[in-house]
Amino acid sequence: MKRAVYPGSFDPVTYGHLDVIRRASEVFDVLIVSVLNNKGKTPLFSAEERVKILKEATKDLPNVQVDCFSGLLIDYARENNIHVAVRGLRAITDFEYELQLAQTNSKLSGGRLDTMFLATNLEYAYLSSSSVKEIASFGGDISQCVPDFVADMIYERYGIEKSQKTV
Repeated sequence: MKRAVYPGSFDPVTYGHLDVIRRASEVFDVLIVSVLNNKGKTPLFSAEERVKILKEATKDLPNVQVDCFSGLLIDYARENNIHVAVRGLRAITDFEYELQLAQTNSKLSGGRLDTMFLATNLEYAYLSSSSVKEIASFGGDISQCVPDFVADMIYERYGIEKSQKTV
């Protein structure tokens, strides 16, 4: 059985993330989407909330599981007998950073963790969780960036009512 992990903050999950999840789920028998609980950052949503959001957003993909971890990806992969990490790429700048991470993970894992890169669909190449949060914080329209239920949760977190949103 081919298993892989797609790690990330997913704060919030975007259509770009969901595109990578969908396509990776077609390659692997089991894809574990694992939310990084980074104690060094203050996320918009807690790790538990992000897990719940991802479960809802991927409920139509039967071979996708959602989990949470903190610490090193190589430790999580070893503990779960996973040998492939999936990473999405939007631009060449992502590649430089992600390649360095992939090489570090491979070295630290003794070559037991490979990385598979998936280029994000061009339709979503502009998307980042940071930009979604910034747009939403000013009441901007994020309907093309995230599923409706996620947008509602984001606006609620920022205290923005439907009447305050700009189109």
